[in-house]
Amino acid sequence: MEVSNESAIKKPKRLTSIVWNHFQRIRKADVCYAVCVHCDKKLSGSSNSGTTHLRNHLMRCLKRSNYDVSQLLSAKKKKKDTSLSIANVNANYDEAQRKDEYIKPTIIKFDHEQRKDEIISLGSCRFDQERSRLDLARMIILHGYPLTMVEHVGFKIFVKNLQPLFEIVPNSSIEVSCIEIYMKEKQKVYEMINRLHGRINLAVEMWSSPENTEYLCLIAHYIDEDWKLQQKILNFVTLDSSHTEDMLSEVIINCLMEWDVECNLFAMTFDDCYADDDIVLRIKDRISQNRPQSSNGQLFDVRSVAHVLNLIVQDAMETLREVTEKVRGSVRYVKSSQVIQGKFNDIAQQIGISCQKNLVLDSPTRWNSTYFMLETVIGYKSAFCFLQEHDPAYTSALTDTEWEWASSITGYLKLFVEITNIFSGDKCPTANMYFPEICDVHIQLIEWCKNPDDFLSSMALKMKAKFDRYWSKCSLALAVAAILDPRFKMKLVEYYYSQIYGSTALDRIKEVSDGIKELFNAYSICSTLVDQGSSLPGSSLPSTSTDSRDRLKGFDKFLHESSQGQSAISDLNKYLEEPVFPRNCDFNILNWWKVHTPRYPILSMMARDILGTPMSTIAPELAFSVGGRVLDSYRCSLNPETRQALICTRDWLQVESEDHNPSSAQALYAEAI
Repeated sequence: MEVSNESAIKKPKRLTSIVWNHFQRIRKADVCYAVCVHCDKKLSGSSNSGTTHLRNHLMRCLKRSNYDVSQLLSAKKKKKDTSLSIANVNANYDEAQRKDEYIKPTIIKFDHEQRKDEIISLGSCRFDQERSRLDLARMIILHGYPLTMVEHVGFKIFVKNLQPLFEIVPNSSIEVSCIEIYMKEKQKVYEMINRLHGRINLAVEMWSSPENTEYLCLIAHYIDEDWKLQQKILNFVTLDSSHTEDMLSEVIINCLMEWDVECNLFAMTFDDCYADDDIVLRIKDRISQNRPQSSNGQLFDVRSVAHVLNLIVQDAMETLREVTEKVRGSVRYVKSSQVIQGKFNDIAQQIGISCQKNLVLDSPTRWNSTYFMLETVIGYKSAFCFLQEHDPAYTSALTDTEWEWASSITGYLKLFVEITNIFSGDKCPTANMYFPEICDVHIQLIEWCKNPDDFLSSMALKMKAKFDRYWSKCSLALAVAAILDPRFKMKLVEYYYSQIYGSTALDRIKEVSDGIKELFNAYSICSTLVDQGSSLPGSSLPSTSTDSRDRLKGFDKFLHESSQGQSAISDLNKYLEEPVFPRNCDFNILNWWKVHTPRYPILSMMARDILGTPMSTIAPELAFSVGGRVLDSYRCSLNPETRQALICTRDWLQVESEDHNPSSAQALYAEAI
């Protein structure tokens, strides 16, 4: 029977059940109805009908908002079960405290991917199972949670109390959702990379697992249209156990072709300074078949500066290994008891040692901690020598020669600690910052090799041999990047090369000058071809449909090309001939080139590609680590496709978040240490 002429009850009886916060009781004649405030559905409102049917309706009401419906659930009687279940655990909560609580519908700001600032009423919000499932998968990816978290009892309790309508999905379904998100995000990254005006640089990193499984990580580095340095993980490939080193080039090429960037690659940086040169040659030959070489290829092969610094430091640490063990023994002895510690402090005070640092043992896996231990112990040298004379139980004493070795090598390590801190502390590590620091290392190594002490000079020769191999490959790339810094230009190369090469400095400087000119000429040619391709249809150049008797139409094209070439050459000369920009702490080289792009149109194209080259591939968290990159056990347990999807997508989603630092992939590194 249709209800009409409805009227709200005046002065109704107090409705004690919390369910009535979601219903309005109305009466027609002698019949009472309960009308849902969310969907306007009419149910029996008679006192004889109870509230169970009303509560059941709320559980199914699609228009009901996401209120704290645990109050509704707590009123229902739980069935007893001998096995552990969500209901059993949930029954332990203090529901009496929540019995009389009621959260009224309010207007809140709902942050969502597409509608961040939109004001949404909870009363009109409709639950979406599909969207919630994808949000859950996105949360797992972004924060690195294990896929199995959806099976955790605590998580199920939380979700059911928050939104009983949400259907808990199994581990396998969440994995499928993560792959779905990965494919969508990968398409976005693919389209973005292929829209770039500049080229990309590729960092090649090797990872391993505790079980010695090897992984290949490829990271694209580039400077975007707003002149911001960016990076994105493109691939995280699991290498088969049958994989051999000569197959690595094929794996890399396949990844490049998957992203269609093999023709847009400027340089590749290998984290291993001793990576097989044949790998690079095979890749270079393969991609050169599809595009003209932008230079003679000297800038294509880059090796990580952080890796060579670590190798040099390890030579020093190995040389001083026996002395370092004695230093550790000395520190352990002093800190073995309060009595000895107090005695040592009294000795230091009596002698007049002003060092305020505390003696601490190093962490053998982090070489900077060994440096700090040595530096502190050397500051207490006199106290240790006094202790040696008056305490026969102290057996780890150093000889005078060992003290000299420790002092000298600690001075060497100080240089590497300072330089590594500079490299790892820069939030925007453009390629121009490395040249002066590496030149300082070069100069110091030359001096250390002249040490009259055979022990120290032989060590320095080993260190310099490793450095020279790196320098022969990367010095041109380092120098060209420094020249593109308007504060330095050619002057910085002239300054350092005169100290490094002496009488042969002019020849070396000319090699650098010729190298940057050759690269610039290649960019000039590419720029001319692009200009012709975009302007020929409507340009002033004669088209093929003009009078065939015009025998000078070729001259018009020649004149256009030669004029463009002259303009391009003057672009580089103009930059080098102008005064250097004053050095100051607030200088931002990318902002400078962004502003000066109209003045140096071709040179700025070259600067964008070169400054985006990753000269170092070690994250700040691993800068002082003596070990390699080891993947955590959770990610190692995943299948290869899921592993790559989670690692890559996490990097892409973090880049999109407001708090993410573009030097990115850091979360992966942080969990590796």
